[in-house]
Amino acid sequence: MDDAPTSPTPVLAPVAAEDIAGLRGFNRYFTRRIGALDDHYLGQDRPLGEARLLFEIGEGPVSLRELRGRLGLDAGYLSRMVKALEGEGLVRVSVHPGDSRLRVAELTSAGRTEVEEQNRRADALADGLLKGLTREQRGQLTGALADAQRLLRLAAIRVEVVDGTHPDARTCLDAYAADIDARFPEGYDPATLVPPHEVSGRSGAFLVAYEEGRPVGCGALRRLADGAGEIRHVWVHPDARRLGLARRLLGELERQAVARGHRVVRLDTHASLTEAQAVYRACGYTEIPRYNDDVYGAHFFEKRLGR
Repeated sequence: MDDAPTSPTPVLAPVAAEDIAGLRGFNRYFTRRIGALDDHYLGQDRPLGEARLLFEIGEGPVSLRELRGRLGLDAGYLSRMVKALEGEGLVRVSVHPGDSRLRVAELTSAGRTEVEEQNRRADALADGLLKGLTREQRGQLTGALADAQRLLRLAAIRVEVVDGTHPDARTCLDAYAADIDARFPEGYDPATLVPPHEVSGRSGAFLVAYEEGRPVGCGALRRLADGAGEIRHVWVHPDARRLGLARRLLGELERQAVARGHRVVRLDTHASLTEAQAVYRACGYTEIPRYNDDVYGAHFFEKRLGR
């Protein structure tokens, strides 16, 4: 096999000044065009923050903890907004029936009426913005916005190293096992999951990807032999697929391998996971002969790592 390092896996390079300026310029233009700076957003008697909070509570009930994570708000600021909306009779706050530590919010009848009007006005605003474009231009804009949302979601996801026994690691592995159990014709035995001690500390690494505080992906690295590591259990939640997160997780696992002195990483995958095989090949992995006794492995890959 060629010993030359390959690195098609995405590399997180420093952000260029023109990229920063471009994003900030778009933000300034768009917030002005939709009236985000107006204290009477969409002509209603409340600022954008409160209007968005009403929208996010939606059909509810939803916990204040979830709202904090979803909106990225300070706990005190969120609490003040909720109290203000509760005082206006738009929101009702109660204790979660299954967990007395959580408070949940839901819209009152008046709150639902305001959100319905908010949606009507927002649709009218969007219609007014799009009227000046041809059908083809609208299609271009819709496609560009979908790409922008996908890339911004990927950019906002954070990937953290956690201990193999961490609750979020176990949550991801349980979801991974259930996912592939449904896909493998022969099913999947969770007992074959990598033990926590093999993917923790000096032995390896367990990565969890978080979107708005919620685990949406994982991947593990363990030591095979001197200079060689093995990547295991790369998984992405269905809601976060097609963002490029699997490639990002692979890149982070490769960096963890380099940091531990590994010159090569290997992995295997099931015959039915054709999309995973395509991702590995696109990221510079080359198919090799079987290197382990994994009963679910049908295709085996290896990648030489640069420094």
